Amino acid sequence: MIQTIDLRGTNPVHTNLASVVPRAQLDVAAATAVAEVLISDVRERGSLALLEQAERLDGVRPLQVRIHAEQITKAVAALDPAVRDALEGAIERVTAASKAQLPQATVTMLGDGAQVVQRWQPVSRVGLYVPGGKAVYPSSVVMNVVPAQVAGVASIALASPPQRAFEGSVHPTILAAAGLLGVDEVYAMGGAGAIGALAWGVPDLGLDPVQVITGPGNVYVAAAKRLVRGVAGIDSEAGPTEILIIADATANPYLVAADLISQAEHDELAAAVLVTDSEQLAESVRAELETLAIATHHAVRVREALDGVQSAIVLVDSLGDAAAFSNAYGPEHLEIQTEQPGSVLDLIDNAGAIFLGEFSPVSLGDYLAGSNHVLPTGGQSRFSSGLGAYTFLRPQQVINYDRAALAEVEARIVALSGAEDLPAHGAAVTARFEQR
Repeated sequence: MIQTIDLRGTNPVHTNLASVVPRAQLDVAAATAVAEVLISDVRERGSLALLEQAERLDGVRPLQVRIHAEQITKAVAALDPAVRDALEGAIERVTAASKAQLPQATVTMLGDGAQVVQRWQPVSRVGLYVPGGKAVYPSSVVMNVVPAQVAGVASIALASPPQRAFEGSVHPTILAAAGLLGVDEVYAMGGAGAIGALAWGVPDLGLDPVQVITGPGNVYVAAAKRLVRGVAGIDSEAGPTEILIIADATANPYLVAADLISQAEHDELAAAVLVTDSEQLAESVRAELETLAIATHHAVRVREALDGVQSAIVLVDSLGDAAAFSNAYGPEHLEIQTEQPGSVLDLIDNAGAIFLGEFSPVSLGDYLAGSNHVLPTGGQSRFSSGLGAYTFLRPQQVINYDRAALAEVEARIVALSGAEDLPAHGAAVTARFEQR
């Protein structure tokens, strides 16, 4: 069961910590080579390639790649009322939180008649990926679609792998979630091929290329997103899920263990990490994990994830050291279960989403907190953020000077253009004041 990394008595500087953070061993190079072949096949052969890839990789050949609108309507009608209520609640909360992310246009006056406007324009079309391997993720439909709609995206295409249990169609709960949000362009396609299809389009399906692709997936989806970047924007190369919990002696070991297991059940490569300055808490959590891991529904998967090199109980000398370790790790999900979580939060720089106190588990964020659960993994939170309305917006500067305002800066423009040996730049300004 889960390894222990003892950092007590060491010097916790960033360079030291970066070398000891536990990570899954993913062969991204091999995944990239496979993804490139799949993408090229889709670009060359369109829907036929997608059908053959589904048959080979998903074990089923869809009757059609694009889902008919009536199937979506039927899925909404058949949706379990309790699940519908939960999805509608999630939509309401994520909508409210996403609206708070919308930046406002600002006008900067640099003098009379000298104006720069900062505006934010949505992309016109996006492709959203919803995984469908070991679990069903209607919540990911909400997390992808809502911020795009809030941002003002006009055209949304959604892709999710075909399901053997449903004759190659997208899982009906995924279809229902799309239907509740008014999304009617849904494709039964998964993996790297789906990412390529969204980026370059598939003419024989009527699938037009998108400008931005978002959503989590396996290592092949992550590799594909890396390959299409430049053709389309991406949110991040999201891989297996991660949870890092900073806890002290006041934390409830049962709750800490339950939260570690909640993420470990996603995937055998999921990372579950506890960082604590309490050896007693560490041992109590280990004991709880032994009991809970056996009893949970996905016991085999959970056990493999906890036994993996990516999971660990990390012992440190202080909560300051725990925060330093977390910053070096850059977790997707960070929980802080300490006596004074706010004081630890002040030390945190890098995290996808942060959950404070014992009544804010990651599961809350997965579904109904209002926050977004599409988050950077693999340490990418050190330089990128989770999905939000801003993902689909582009800042644009609009420059509007009148004649007098341009005349005021004419000499300085001429001086700088000359210094850069680009005299035509200055001449383009001077020309506006010549008599012709």
